[in-house]
Amino acid sequence: MLRNLKLVVVLMVFSLTFPLFAQGQSDTAPQKEIELRWASIWVGNDSKAPAVEALVADYNAKNAGKIKVVVEPQPDYNAYEQKVRTSLAAGQAPADIFTIKFNPTTATFYGSKLLMDFSTTMDSDWKATFDAGSLQQSTVDGMLKSLPMETAILPLWYNMDAFNKAGVTTLPKTLDEMFADFDKVKAIGMAPTSQMTGDTNAWTSMIWFSHFAVAFGGTDVWSKPFTDPAFVQAATLIKKMITEYSTADAVGLGAGGSGGHFLAGRTAVFSNGPWYAGRADLAATPFFSSIKIAGLPAAGPTTDFMISRLQANICAASSKDKAKEAAILDFMKYLTSPASITKIAETSGAMFAIKTDYVPKQELQKQFYTAANSAKTTAFDLEAAMGSEVTLEFAQQLGALALGKITPEEFCSLVDRKIER
Repeated sequence: MLRNLKLVVVLMVFSLTFPLFAQGQSDTAPQKEIELRWASIWVGNDSKAPAVEALVADYNAKNAGKIKVVVEPQPDYNAYEQKVRTSLAAGQAPADIFTIKFNPTTATFYGSKLLMDFSTTMDSDWKATFDAGSLQQSTVDGMLKSLPMETAILPLWYNMDAFNKAGVTTLPKTLDEMFADFDKVKAIGMAPTSQMTGDTNAWTSMIWFSHFAVAFGGTDVWSKPFTDPAFVQAATLIKKMITEYSTADAVGLGAGGSGGHFLAGRTAVFSNGPWYAGRADLAATPFFSSIKIAGLPAAGPTTDFMISRLQANICAASSKDKAKEAAILDFMKYLTSPASITKIAETSGAMFAIKTDYVPKQELQKQFYTAANSAKTTAFDLEAAMGSEVTLEFAQQLGALALGKITPEEFCSLVDRKIER
């Protein structure tokens, strides 16, 4: 009986002590690794993908057991933009970290409490690493809910090997010279330009249209009604480009097809940003070393300008978890540091809103920096200036314009109806 009583006492003492012991163990247990989901477009064939992958791997290795960044690949740019809009509209952040094209449409996201406001978390040292103008453009009503990261100029690309075969050895200086050169290119059985009306923004043709609109209407053309004569002239010319100086499949064609024609040497002139200059498939083409870039030849009152934009701003989901917020900020500082940006720029050719000492060595990349620095002025493209909804309407009506179903005036009127004033 006494033995049983002692056993009961021992068990009672153990049962009372063990919870305290277990509680003490949990208090000293190591902190759980914080996982950050990054919905990244810089994957797959994107020229920034290799450097970004290496940077994420390096960050994860340095922060093993504390922070882990998990990349959720978003190789389809158009589908990704729709995902971001849909997620935010449904009251859910698409990921802990994600990018947007900053324009009037995405600026409305700043009204969402889902996004972290960097204006309250950015210290002066971090702020000083960004281009001041890009930060100002990215600030809405005092809020900085996206950080300017990738910037771009959108010039015209000339395959000079093709032009030389057509008997053209210099870049055109006027619009008339350009069309004369295009006729010579057509004479050797080659389509002069890559055009397209597909996808959500008719990307390459949208860039051409933007050049024409600014040339005729000035750098403030986007503040004018879309029925302004400058836009009608631009619409008339883009129809001509598609129907007379492009490939037979331009109507309905997407960005992959438009770029594919240029890469395959089926077209002589292309339009795109600096990120495209770092593509391996472009470097592998036989005409790579012959590529020359330039702005639009003199076409109207506005000359010597360059079309430019904030190509990608990076956002973060707000969090009530202070540890997670700190982890997000730590990775964002790492990703946007001059050292990280230099690594991405070296391999991709892309341009950024973060200050670095990077000087491109590759000739095509050098041309972008030279063109950006030598332009007398810059102006936004249609998408950057007007937003996604207007650009979608532009793309949807562009095919009808090219097929002659609507006039340039009707085209402009239809697009104008989508503009909120």
